[in-house]
Amino acid sequence: MAGIAFPEPSQAILARKREIVAALKALIPADAVIEDARELVPYETDAFTAYRRVPLAVVLPRSTDEVSRVLKYCHEAGVPVVPRGAGTSLAGGAIPLEDAVVVGVARMDRLIDVDFANRTARVEAGMTNLAISDAVGPKGFFYAPDPSSQLACTIGGNIANNSGGAHCLKYGVTTNNILGLTLVLDDGEVVEIGGDAIDAPGYDFLGLLCGSEGQMGIITEAVVRILPKPEGARPVLFGFATSEDAGACVADVIGAGIVPVAMEFMDKPAIEICENFAHAGYPMDAGALLIVEVEGSNAEMASMLARIIEIARAHKVQTIKESQSAMEAAAIWKGRKSAFGATGRVADYICMDGTVPLGKLSHVLKETDRIVESYGLRVANVFHAGDGNMHPLVLYDVNDPDERVKAEAAGMDILKLCVESGGCLTGEHGVGIEKRDLMHHQYRPEELAQQKRIRAAFDRAERFNPSKVFPLEARS
Repeated sequence: MAGIAFPEPSQAILARKREIVAALKALIPADAVIEDARELVPYETDAFTAYRRVPLAVVLPRSTDEVSRVLKYCHEAGVPVVPRGAGTSLAGGAIPLEDAVVVGVARMDRLIDVDFANRTARVEAGMTNLAISDAVGPKGFFYAPDPSSQLACTIGGNIANNSGGAHCLKYGVTTNNILGLTLVLDDGEVVEIGGDAIDAPGYDFLGLLCGSEGQMGIITEAVVRILPKPEGARPVLFGFATSEDAGACVADVIGAGIVPVAMEFMDKPAIEICENFAHAGYPMDAGALLIVEVEGSNAEMASMLARIIEIARAHKVQTIKESQSAMEAAAIWKGRKSAFGATGRVADYICMDGTVPLGKLSHVLKETDRIVESYGLRVANVFHAGDGNMHPLVLYDVNDPDERVKAEAAGMDILKLCVESGGCLTGEHGVGIEKRDLMHHQYRPEELAQQKRIRAAFDRAERFNPSKVFPLEARS
């Protein structure tokens, strides 16, 4: 990540800005095209924030047809396109180039249709994750994936990065909850993939597009699974003396065949940060904390918790605190869901996103602490423990250039550790620009070449979200 370089913008394209903007305004309503330098500033970066590039222009279409018209023009004019949802990307996935047009789907936020009998909903790509659950909640349903940014992040962005969330342990990540997509290709052609059926014939294009990071087209609509709300749910806090004890407990719970709806981890720095913000009643004397949520009938929850508590005691658990009310349960989750924002109140940070086998969790946690300490920095660990999706927050001072370089280097070392431990570079945040130069650490040249051939089938000129995912020297 340190020293990330962007190709220099084409002077020819910059000189043609007026022409391009005029053409776009002829295709879609003029108020959907942003060209003023000051109004472009909010689109120069995303939640990654480390790098900024002001785009040539931004368009905010309101329909699939408008997206199609914009993409057809950009294809014919040779203009790069950067898809954007809400800009909550934590890997630089929505950062533009100066010669690119950003196509944002935020205004496409309608709930198109709900089929409760078949448990599906068709939504536009700009609808927020949480809004889907809010829309179907009165009928006793919900949409399962729940990233921490679910109040703001769009379903289109979730699909682009195959986002997860605290409850993905039981219900799966985005790819497990999508049945169909409307996709606009680079030349403006609109294609329907999948649909309302549980399974679609032919190649698994849904699996290919989930996690493609906006490099194969722009998703404008999605058919999502909605699920009946469980009879009951109960989060429980477990406090341990060390991160190693908590990590070993997670591995043994999953190894015993127990699948809670969620298992979330916090180390001591994260506990202190979140408790000071949310006042959730977290045990401040603990070295590590697990939030384990079970669901079902009272008897089912009691049975599952009894087994989990037995395993926790074998790992020297110090605190066990069951939520006794909806208010206590909400407070427990408020602390976890607020972790990134609460950390931002006390320090600047880089949020990493790697995944490791559960059997290696304790080892990776210990090595993560060692790596960050070797750079003279601090780390707060908060992550989805049940599936080994780690989110170390490397704390630093953004106004200190030396600390920023050290934080980036520490983050890269942590991701390398994840790969070397049998895991991977990303669980749900994507590769973006943050991890693209580490792709060689995960894949052999032949594997990268094959991935690029698949991308070329959708975007041969590499104009969709350019300079992301693949190392720059691997560009064709």
